[in-house]
Amino acid sequence: MWNARTVLASGAMALCLIGAGAPGRADTVNASCSVYPAGSDTATSSGPCTFSQRQGIVGITLPNGRRYDLIPVGSGPNTYRDQQGQPVQRDVSALGERGQIYRLRKESIFVYWDPNLFQHGKGHGGGGSKAAAAPPAVGTTVARLSDLIGARAGQAENEILRRGYTFVSAAPSGDAAYSRWQKATTGNCVMIRTADGRYQSIVYTGSAGNCKE
Repeated sequence: MWNARTVLASGAMALCLIGAGAPGRADTVNASCSVYPAGSDTATSSGPCTFSQRQGIVGITLPNGRRYDLIPVGSGPNTYRDQQGQPVQRDVSALGERGQIYRLRKESIFVYWDPNLFQHGKGHGGGGSKAAAAPPAVGTTVARLSDLIGARAGQAENEILRRGYTFVSAAPSGDAAYSRWQKATTGNCVMIRTADGRYQSIVYTGSAGNCKE
């Protein structure tokens, strides 16, 4: 469960780090992190981590000791490169005051300001638990199904089923139809917008508790 004081206090501290970054020292806070491989909705690692920022350079250290050093580039405030020079994009809106997402070429790192979010992740190194992983942000595109956008609905439905999703409900709205599907292994729910006989968008709508809403 979220502790409101902890989240707000940690969030305020983290926002101060983002906005300032004192030139003489590195500011570090305890946080919780989940790492998602590109195209996957299952975290490979979830647990306590540390987040630091100095002169705009972001440092993230996972419980298994792996560290990311992200250096700001360009004129925008959310564009970085990693140690290998690969581009990194920071998403500060998807998690709201709970944290931030850093999208790398091969994976995404979800950083939550609450350091106690994944208590049972301690001591597991890189092995995260599916139960500990936070669900993807509502409204984000389902990476593993993005190749089906533009496909004919009748033909693509079998592929949705083959990939482990179960049909939940469907309803028309205006000139489009909206269907909800649930992933059996994660409980995550997605919504598919169909118009002109083709899939127009496939986004997350939440977890099992609101899949039928």
